[in-house]
Amino acid sequence: MFTGIVQGVATVSALDERAGLTSVELAFPDGFGAGLEIGASVAVDGVCLTVTARARATAARFDVMQQSLALTTLAALRVGSRVNVERAARDGAEIGGHPLSGHVDGMGRIVQVRTPENNRVLRIALAPPLVRYVFAKGYIAVNGCSLTAAEVDRRDGWFEVWLIPETLRTTTFADKHEGDALNIEIERQTQVFVDTVREAIDERLGALAPLLERWLREHGASLDDVARPAALPPVRPAGG
Repeated sequence: MFTGIVQGVATVSALDERAGLTSVELAFPDGFGAGLEIGASVAVDGVCLTVTARARATAARFDVMQQSLALTTLAALRVGSRVNVERAARDGAEIGGHPLSGHVDGMGRIVQVRTPENNRVLRIALAPPLVRYVFAKGYIAVNGCSLTAAEVDRRDGWFEVWLIPETLRTTTFADKHEGDALNIEIERQTQVFVDTVREAIDERLGALAPLLERWLREHGASLDDVARPAALPPVRPAGG
């Protein structure tokens, strides 16, 4: 498990493409690799990877399977690429963000970048099967970083996050631009709640459920709005 609080930015120092997987060597920031053993888990841009070799104290190798390459942004890594990294949470660790599994649900894509004073705003397009689980003031993990969704437009399929200077300093988000892909992990409790409510509506309404959904769409809403969690997590400063 991870906390969604990025602990540093690592750099790809070597790539070795083999049948069915790619071996990636990451050079870590100072102190990150201390005590990191083979078999340990590290979130790399939000993807849980296992340490397979330690060539030196400041670097480690990871094997990325073909499925992970197909479903995440890791397929685009090149020597020199920068990635967010976080080590697995220890028992009793403070959860400064929200619990993450490191299992990416899909990719979003930046469709707009705004830079109001002392902030950077990313508008991220997301496919309908995933955007249904994103709510304003709710949690979302982007490239392994726990963030708060500031605005959500489910009809057009996007959400926005506001990034404070500290988040930009400690992550790779300052490097991101329109068109860039990002790894997305949705918040699991929200997913369970939404799915449970939708299944209950389908079970109780039966053939009437599609009619209700059409009526809601005509009035600017959806079943996802009806299934909105009653008690979302406390609001945190976006990007903190």
